[in-house]
Amino acid sequence: AEAAAEKLRLYRRDPGGWRGCRSTGEVAVSWRPSTEFAGNLYKGEGILPASPRDVWECIKPVAGGLRTKWDQNVKDFEVIEVLSDTISVCRTTTPSAFMRIISPREFVDVVVMKQYEDGTMLSAATNVEHPLCPPRPNFVRGFNYPCGCLCVPVPG
Repeated sequence: AEAAAEKLRLYRRDPGGWRGCRSTGEVAVSWRPSTEFAGNLYKGEGILPASPRDVWECIKPVAGGLRTKWDQNVKDFEVIEVLSDTISVCRTTTPSAFMRIISPREFVDVVVMKQYEDGTMLSAATNVEHPLCPPRPNFVRGFNYPCGCLCVPVPG
């Protein structure tokens, strides 16, 4: 979990190589080739007219949180094991897609939540196997490389 958090901090500090691919008035999505796997990294950025604390309440990875209410790609989120006050093992399930052509997925990750001195809040995760969370029938087990969300305060 700590390695995933550090990887996200490195992505944030290294602005090089990102290429814009989609943009609306609210969100800009960029990509760049990954150095870890055969594929691309993606990041979405936007500024919301809300306090960082309010935004964090919407995105933080906790059981019973708001993410399952607004994010159509997150069907369920459950904590499998709490390892410390900031680290846990979690399972996230996604619904089927494209008229059920794509099967529902489940992801088991070790997740860390942090707050930094500048007010930035971070959740970072990466794939893990856990004995209390074997693959379930009717789900495809997904694999996450280091990933997460950053909530960064901006002036004003």
